[in-house]
Amino acid sequence: MKHNNVIPNGHFKKHWQNYVKTWFNQPARKTRRRAARQEKAVKIFPRPTAGPLRPIVHGQTLKYNMKLKAGRGFTLEELKAAGIPKKLAPTIGIAVDHRRKNRSLEGMQVNVQRLKTYKAKLVVFPRRPGKAKAGDSAPEEMATATQVQGEFMPIARETPSVELVKVTGDMKSFKAYDKLRLERTNQRHYGARLKKAEEAAKEDKK
Repeated sequence: MKHNNVIPNGHFKKHWQNYVKTWFNQPARKTRRRAARQEKAVKIFPRPTAGPLRPIVHGQTLKYNMKLKAGRGFTLEELKAAGIPKKLAPTIGIAVDHRRKNRSLEGMQVNVQRLKTYKAKLVVFPRRPGKAKAGDSAPEEMATATQVQGEFMPIARETPSVELVKVTGDMKSFKAYDKLRLERTNQRHYGARLKKAEEAAKEDKK
């Protein structure tokens, strides 16, 4: 043995073997989950295995609000803009959340376009085989339809691009700190300066 190490002297007074957790069921669980997914896919056929279509939303709080994720459901305004009745939506695989509100026009437009794309790709099977109703797809489309495995219409997260430019003399001479201080001062004195200018304008009129 090298170096000035502690002499091994384990104090195994407790029945430590009683407190050890074992995880020998992990491989069997993996097999069981896979079998359950396959059973579910057969049960919900021809619907997508990932479940209903969900909207693209931004995360909550300042830390996560730039990240995109799947929301709970589409708003009633988004469904109306896409021309889908709110009672029909859940029956054709669209999640609805009547509590969510649209805070921005851009976010609403993205989700409306998502709904329209889904509607164009949608193949609606009749509730009873052989008894088609209005709104059901044509027999040719149903014959070629396949069940979507995995995530349907995944959220595409754009990676920011970096543009390289040459450093000019103006960039080198620019003092960012001084500029920020100046703008902060201008903002602080904006109201007083505006009032002073109005008073001066009134004096000139007199």
